[in-house]
Amino acid sequence: MKIRLLARSVTCFLCRCGTPFRTGENNRFFMSWSNGRLTGYHRDWAPSKSMRGMCSWQTMLHCERKRWEAACVTYKELNKVMEKRLEDMHQKCPPRTERSAIKCGEYLYFEEDSRICRFHKNLGIDSIQILFSPEDTGLQDYLIQRIRVSPAQTYMAVTLKGLHREESTCVVVRVEGQPLVVCTIPKVFSCEWTTDNVLLYTRPDNLQCRTVYAREFGGEDTTRLVYHEKDPRFFVDLYMTRDHHFLTINSNSKSSSEVWLIDCRTPYNTPSLVQTRLPGVIYHVEHKHGCLYILTTYGEPAEYKLMKASLNSGVHQWKSIYHLPAKSRMLDMEMLEDYCVMFRRQNNELYLDVIDLSIDSVTRTVKLPWWACAVQTDFHPEDGSNTIGFYLESPVHPPVMFAYSVLDHILSVEADYNPERSETCHVMRSRAQSKDGTLVPVTLFYKVDNGLKERPLLVHVYGAYGMDLNMTFKPEKKLLVEDGWILAYCHVRGGGELGSDWHKQGILEKKQKGLEDLEACIVHIHEQGFSRPSRTALEATSAGGVLAGALYNCRPWLFQAMVLEAPFLDVLNTMMDQSLPLTIEEQEEWGSPQTDLQHYRAIQAYCPLKNITPQSYPSALITAYENDQRVPLRGLLRYVKALRTAALCHFRTSDLPDWRIPNILLAIHPGGSHCDSLSWEDSLKKVASHLSFLHKELKLE
Repeated sequence: MKIRLLARSVTCFLCRCGTPFRTGENNRFFMSWSNGRLTGYHRDWAPSKSMRGMCSWQTMLHCERKRWEAACVTYKELNKVMEKRLEDMHQKCPPRTERSAIKCGEYLYFEEDSRICRFHKNLGIDSIQILFSPEDTGLQDYLIQRIRVSPAQTYMAVTLKGLHREESTCVVVRVEGQPLVVCTIPKVFSCEWTTDNVLLYTRPDNLQCRTVYAREFGGEDTTRLVYHEKDPRFFVDLYMTRDHHFLTINSNSKSSSEVWLIDCRTPYNTPSLVQTRLPGVIYHVEHKHGCLYILTTYGEPAEYKLMKASLNSGVHQWKSIYHLPAKSRMLDMEMLEDYCVMFRRQNNELYLDVIDLSIDSVTRTVKLPWWACAVQTDFHPEDGSNTIGFYLESPVHPPVMFAYSVLDHILSVEADYNPERSETCHVMRSRAQSKDGTLVPVTLFYKVDNGLKERPLLVHVYGAYGMDLNMTFKPEKKLLVEDGWILAYCHVRGGGELGSDWHKQGILEKKQKGLEDLEACIVHIHEQGFSRPSRTALEATSAGGVLAGALYNCRPWLFQAMVLEAPFLDVLNTMMDQSLPLTIEEQEEWGSPQTDLQHYRAIQAYCPLKNITPQSYPSALITAYENDQRVPLRGLLRYVKALRTAALCHFRTSDLPDWRIPNILLAIHPGGSHCDSLSWEDSLKKVASHLSFLHKELKLE
């Protein structure tokens, strides 16, 4: 095929770095057509024949940064406007910060200004004492994650996480008298005190956590191995029962689990097994009044149910006391003094079920406010209390604190809550019919007004690991709705919105179902009179990039732009490489293409990287993190290179005079480990750049 060089300056289209190389007598840029693909390289970048047709990884990284810097100049003024508006929205509706706080006897331990303090509830503010600051150990750039206080409040364990690191660090502080840092334990995922001087903790290795250690303080500090999981598919975590009687060692894979109990009074005794792992059965354990309460998928239907059992009883002796309603999603469970409270999602709305533990049955069901899409129960009821507190929120509704009194059957809300602020945005719950007839839930947020057909639309998707699409409050989402945007959240198969079966319908060779669901949702939204393809953008993060990237290849005419953050796009190569840290663990979600031909063909059919082809693509902005161990940067560089090559090939062969090369950008943050791992300032700039990109590509004012 003859290649016609443009008269104007051309650029390296493999990495699109923006550096001009002119053709002519001193031409140093080569192009050729090989195996149906247009390739090119600059002579100075190709010291050997083996380098021709490709750029080195380091060169590509450098070129992407240069290209992003050039794009930032283009968006400079718009970015300034967006940053200022986002700052104002944060001040007006600040997102709820994850602050650690824990009650111990008459003391409250809490985080304030990146320091851990405590005060005596009866003595008030004058009793506030500063116990620890990350600066005490030279970890000033770390954020406080969790606080764990020993039973007699002699010691305190604090886990800290750096913004640009996957692993956490645990610092142990002696609280008695003048606070003193006793030791620092690197690479700790979770930790719990059993006795006043014995701390159990888990240690990750290359993103996999399979070991539990016990460390004793007060005399000769000793460390011993308590538990080791040999199966690489399983991840180990610790959990303390609400009554602090047992510490549970939870070893979970994607489809089965196993729980071991450690009596907190005798932490060095051999852990006792609750139930050996069974295929397809997941369970979690609580303890109350001498009985085990087990939240499990055991039995039919294969959805979560609450079962009761005595200690040392087998699975066949478990008694069912609560069944999750059909097509419901279990969100959380809290144990009160005499009751158990279940939070669930049904028909895409939130409910609260109250179980009386004295009669082992549901006594009341409460429908939560219509606008609520997410619930957080991260502060626990006091001992002896039968009232539970929780936050409700949505992408455009800031968190509101509620409390429910089980005895009085009263749902109360914080004093300064104004219900009118929930009326400014309309919430619509709809269903789209997928290719096989399955009805897929869709949640829409928008301002009620005329002209919905011309409004910009931002579509969100995830659809993996049985996890719900993130619908917590984001100031930028509220800003978009106030500007007239329509927000759509597509709850496709592979996610968990309709229960565990909804997840199973979208895994392995059925992953294509999630892609069909996403297409059906966007078509349904347009048919209902909301926006149109030229005003539509698609957004996804992490594993959500699989479905977004697959739709980008097979249905590019459905939307105008795509924004991805740390997306998983190189599925086939990743799942073929068992040396990567998460490959074996995630085979139950994506498949085993190395050993299963059916899995190989299924992944090959939808893998975003493997299905790039010369065609008219929407513009795309991909945010990546240089230190990301979950989504390696090399795969994203390969994806962007292949995408730009395909887009340029289509541009050169297209007969449409007005067709343009899509704007394909890769923003690489020098730090960060995965999603949401930037400082507040850097995160603000990142979001502002996303909004600027969308406004420009959708041609908005």
